[in-house]
Order: sequence, then structure tokens, then C-alpha cells
Amino acid sequence: MCVNYVTVRRDSLATFAVPVPPAGQWEHEVWQDYAAPIVVAAPDGGRRCLVATYGMLPQHRLPPGSRAYSTMNARSETADTLPSYRDAWTRSRFCLVPMERWFEPNYESGRHQRWAIGRADGLPLAVAGLWRAWEEPDGRRVCSFTQLTVNADAHPLLARFHKPGDEKRALVPLPPERWDAWLRCRDTAQARAMLVLPDAAVLTAEPAPQDGIGERQVALF
Repeated sequence: MCVNYVTVRRDSLATFAVPVPPAGQWEHEVWQDYAAPIVVAAPDGGRRCLVATYGMLPQHRLPPGSRAYSTMNARSETADTLPSYRDAWTRSRFCLVPMERWFEPNYESGRHQRWAIGRADGLPLAVAGLWRAWEEPDGRRVCSFTQLTVNADAHPLLARFHKPGDEKRALVPLPPERWDAWLRCRDTAQARAMLVLPDAAVLTAEPAPQDGIGERQVALF
């Protein structure tokens, strides 16, 4: 599944009609435990941007000696039962994860190749996710997030990724007309029904070798 993506630059956040946070930074390419912007519902009925840690359970939150595991992606079918996601799902802590493109493995050549998936029109993606808040020992309130995934076995484009024989899973980019309905949904059955993959024509995909893409670029906000 997607464990690496390119987030948006500061000026791209205007697409989401959110106030830009006043200070701070995030790296342009994001991996586990990196900081990245997410969009959540604001109390005034609008949207707001938070900077959160990629992965619902940050690695520093794991008990000493416990086995590390990834919470960067949550299966939508089991998000209401797994301890890492259950509270956020049942409390409707829905978010959008802005990104330019995400990366998946493609094996059509007979070996692993990294491919990038984005919108065909070049606009940012808004991927459906869950978020939660944490209280740090020093009293700071910090946030973390995960991306929701669905089965993509029948999708003309997204079924092309992951190892042969594995179930095909994919992130769910939501269209702009569904953003606020997702962020403010309080019925988990309705939320799950919104997790529909876009038509293949909405997306584009191409090989994206690691060299030249994995450089540490910083987007200031």
C-alpha cells in the first residue's frame, strides 16, 4: 500500500479553502512519522488545516520493546474494529489528506518499479483519511492521521499495482463536491458509502524512479 507520497506546497492549499498555518514547515515528500498538512472540519462550518504526523500511531508512542508496525493506511472495512483506528472512525474524525501524487509498486515489467499516481488535470488530490489528537507530556496537543483504503481489484488503473496475486488496495481521492460531506459526516455507514474510487480517466500514472524524486524538499507555510 501507499507508504510514501508528495504533499502539497503552501500555495496549493488555496485549493482547499483553508487558512494556511502561520508558521512551520513540512517536507515535500512524506514518509512514516513525517509531518504533513491535513484538512479537517472547522467549528465555524468551514475547513481548517492541521499539521499532523503521517501514521495513526506515531512510532514514539509504541511501548518500549514492542514490535513496530505501520498505521499509515487503514482498511475501510475494518477501521471500526481495529484498536488503532476504532475511536477515530466511531467518532467520525474524518479528514482530507492533500497530495500531488502518491507512489505504488508496479510489477508489469517483471520486477518492482515505483509509479506515481495523480490527477490527470494536475490539481491536488484530496485523499480520505482519519485523524486523532494526542496530549504530549509537556502539554502540547499534536495530531496524527492515516489514509483509508478500499479494494481495487476491478479498477482499470489502480488494479495494476502491488505484487501479482496480492489483493489490490488503493487510496480514495474524493472529488471537491464531496469534501464537506465527508468532513462533516456523522454516520459511519454513509461515510463508508462515500469511499468510491474515481473513474480511471480522472487519474494518471507513470513510472517514477526514486532518483530525483526522493530529494528532501521543504515547503514552508
